[in-house]
Amino acid sequence: MRSLQGLKVIVSRACSTAQSAPVIAAKHPFKVELKAGKLYPWCSCGHSKKQPFCDGSHRKSAPGLAPVRFTLTEDKEAWLCGCKQTKNPPYCDGTHKQSHVQNYNLEPNQ
Repeated sequence: MRSLQGLKVIVSRACSTAQSAPVIAAKHPFKVELKAGKLYPWCSCGHSKKQPFCDGSHRKSAPGLAPVRFTLTEDKEAWLCGCKQTKNPPYCDGTHKQSHVQNYNLEPNQ
């Protein structure tokens, strides 16, 4: 458990021996309203069509990755990472502003 801006955040991540690299889903974070006590699955692979949340796409597209599941202890507005490069998952840390993200070619349907 870690504390983030005075809130208790419980984060769990499934472990795997295989490593897949996440793809950049968006060059910006997603502003979301989060409810206390609800379990949220943040997409860590970048393949989900329900960004920033997981839709199970990692099972086929990135089997070495799993969603970051988290729960808040109180309601909160948050910016969740869209580039999947954050050092503070699931929260945006500004990495999307770096050139390797901004120069990344997103798929045409994104």
